[in-house]
Amino acid sequence: MQTVTSFPHSVRVIENTFITMPDGSRLSARIWLPEGAEKNPVPAVLEYIPYRHRDTTRARDELNHPYIAGHGYACIRVDLRGSGNSDGVLEDEYLPTEQDDACAVIEWAAQQPWCDGNVGMMGISWGGFNSLHVAAKRPPALKAIISASATDDLYVDNMHYMGGCLLSDNLSEATVMFAFNSMAPDPAIVGDRWREMWHERLQGSGLWVEKWLEHQHRDDYWKRASVNENYADVQCPVFAVGGWADGYTNAIFRLMENLDVPRKGLIGPWGHKYPHQGVPGPEIGFLQEVVRWWDYWLKGIDNGIMDEPMLRMWKQGSVPPHPRYPERPGTWISEPSWPAPGIESREYALTRFGLDHDADPDDVERRDLAVCSPLSLGMAGGKWASYAATPDLPSDQREEDGGALVFETEALDEPLDVVGLPKLDLGISADKPVAMVAARLSDVAPDGQATRVTYGLLNLTHRDGSADPQPLEPGRKYRVRVKLNGMAQEFPAGHRIRLSLSTSYFPLVWPAPELATLTVTTGESRLSLPVRARRDAEDAALPAFGEPEGAESSAVTRVEPGEHHWRTSRDLETGVTTLEIKDDQGELFVEDTGTTMRSATTEWFSFQGNDVESARGETQTVRYLGRGDWQTEVRTRTVLTSTPDEFVITAQLDAYESDEIHGKRRVYSENWNREIPRLLV
Repeated sequence: MQTVTSFPHSVRVIENTFITMPDGSRLSARIWLPEGAEKNPVPAVLEYIPYRHRDTTRARDELNHPYIAGHGYACIRVDLRGSGNSDGVLEDEYLPTEQDDACAVIEWAAQQPWCDGNVGMMGISWGGFNSLHVAAKRPPALKAIISASATDDLYVDNMHYMGGCLLSDNLSEATVMFAFNSMAPDPAIVGDRWREMWHERLQGSGLWVEKWLEHQHRDDYWKRASVNENYADVQCPVFAVGGWADGYTNAIFRLMENLDVPRKGLIGPWGHKYPHQGVPGPEIGFLQEVVRWWDYWLKGIDNGIMDEPMLRMWKQGSVPPHPRYPERPGTWISEPSWPAPGIESREYALTRFGLDHDADPDDVERRDLAVCSPLSLGMAGGKWASYAATPDLPSDQREEDGGALVFETEALDEPLDVVGLPKLDLGISADKPVAMVAARLSDVAPDGQATRVTYGLLNLTHRDGSADPQPLEPGRKYRVRVKLNGMAQEFPAGHRIRLSLSTSYFPLVWPAPELATLTVTTGESRLSLPVRARRDAEDAALPAFGEPEGAESSAVTRVEPGEHHWRTSRDLETGVTTLEIKDDQGELFVEDTGTTMRSATTEWFSFQGNDVESARGETQTVRYLGRGDWQTEVRTRTVLTSTPDEFVITAQLDAYESDEIHGKRRVYSENWNREIPRLLV
C-alpha cells in the first residue's frame, strides 16, 4: 500500500471528545478535521463500532480517516455504548439502543460548526451492518452509506446460522465479543471512574453465545435488524462491498436487486477486509473510490461515478487449492443491473455417472444413491469468513470427496463463466428426523486437484423456511432446494465441474443430532448454474482501479512477535481429530498513547471417530492493556458441546490488575454452565 502524506487539506486530530446522548450517557469519539472546517464547514463521515478506537483499531483508523479527512471531510470514529471509553454496557449486537444512539450522533454531527449538515456513514462488518440499520431509520442528515462485509438478513447470511445449520463461527464471534466486552476503559480518558465502568461491563455484558443459541430459528430476534424485512425503509444511496472469500457476498446481490435507491456493488477476491487491505489480492485503491462516492453524494460533485456499471466483480480464474495464496488470478467484470442481462440458467441433470447438461431430465434413469459422511469431512473446508490471519481458505477437496456423493461434468470444451448464485434441486430422503446436506462446487484441474469455488448448506428441517422448521419423516421423499453462495468463476477448457454432497461439514457446521444417511434420487435432481456470455473485450475496457493508498499511521512498535497457525491432528489410538487455530497478535506498543497491548485467541474443534456427541468447540482469549501503574488483563474460556437434545455451554471469565506493590491479582471471576434445548438443529 502506498502511504500518502500530502492531501488537498491538512488535518488536525481531536484525540477524544464525548458526545452526550439524550439519556445523558456519553459516547467516546475520535475526530479528524480538515483545517479551517469551522469557517468553511464540510460534510461528515461516521464509523460507529465497538472495537475501541483508542487502541485496538487505531492503526486501521489512521490509514482510513485522515485520508478521507484530507479530501475535505470531518471523520468521526465513535465507540458504541458499552465499548472502549463510552459509557454503559454492551449487552448484544444491533440493539435498538445502538441504532437510536447512532441517529443521535448523526444529529449531533450535523449541528457542529465544522459540519455543513450532510453526513455519510461507513464501516466494515459491524460498521457495515449498522450503516444499513441506521439508513433504515432515516435520520434526516444521513445522505448516503458505504456498507462493507455486511448483510441485509441477520439469520440467513451471518456468522450464526446458514441454511438453518449452526455455524462454528457462532462460537468464534461470541468469543471475540466476550473478550472485547471485558476490556477496561482507559483512565487517561475516563479518569478515576474507569474501574467502576470496567466492573459494570464485566458483570453486565453476559455470554452472547448463550443468547444466539436461544434463537435457532428465524424469529423476531433476527428480524429486528434485518433490512430485507422492508427494503423500502432504506431511502439513501448505498455502496455495498464484499469479497468472495468472505461470508457476506450474497447480500450484495440481494441489495442490488431489491433496493429502490441509487446503489453500487463491488465484490473482489478478498476475505473479511477493506479492499485496499484485501487478502487474497489484488488489493485496489478503495479509499479513492470512497472519496469519489462521498464527493458525489455529500458534496454534489458530478464525477461520473453513478454513470459507471451498478455492479463490479472480480471474475476469479482457476487456482490450485492451496489454503493461503497472496493473489487470486482473474479479471474485473461488470453488470449494468442485477439480475443481469446476458446471464442465463444452465441446467445439469444429476445422473448415476455425473452432471449432464445435454440430458433430458425425463429420460434420466431414476436411481437412489445413499451417503453417510464421516465427521472428518469438512476439515479441509476452511473458515466461513476468511480473515487470512491463518491459512483459512479451503484446501484440496479430494480430501473430502471420498465421503461424499460426487457428480462431475466431462472435461469442458471451452471456458465457462459462472456468475451469480447457483441453485441445487434435490429429490432426497433421510433416515433420521433431523439431517443436513452440504453441497460443494469445485473446479477440477486435469491433474485432479479440486478447488472449492462455492458451497451451500441446508438443514433439511428448514426445507420450507427457517421460521417454522418441521422434522423429516424418515424414508419419505422430499423435493428441496439448496442455495449455493454467489460466485464469479471462470472454469477453463479441459477442467471439470464437480458437485459433492455430504451429510456433514464439521467444523464449519455443527453436526446434526444423529448420524444420518441421505438418499438422493437421480432424474429428480438438477444443478442450475448462472452462465454469463463471455464479453472479454468489454471487460478488458473497464477503467482500472487505482493502486491501494492510505494515510500514514502513527508508530506502533512490535515488542514481541505474534504466532498464527491452522493445524490439524489425528490421534490414531483414540480416534480424536483436532483442528487448532491460533491467532496471537503478539505485544504492541502504541507510541502516541504509551499503551502496551497484547491479544491472543486460540480455538480448538475436535471429534472422535463418527460420534456426533463427541463434537467439541473450545476457545480461549487473552487481552492485556497497560501503561505505567494501569495494567489490566482479561482471560476468557468457552466450551460448546452437545447431546442429541441439548447444546451445553461452559464458560469462564477472569479479570486481573497488576501493580508493583501487589503484583498480579484477580479482581473479578465468573463461571457459566448452561444447557439449551436443540430445536431441530
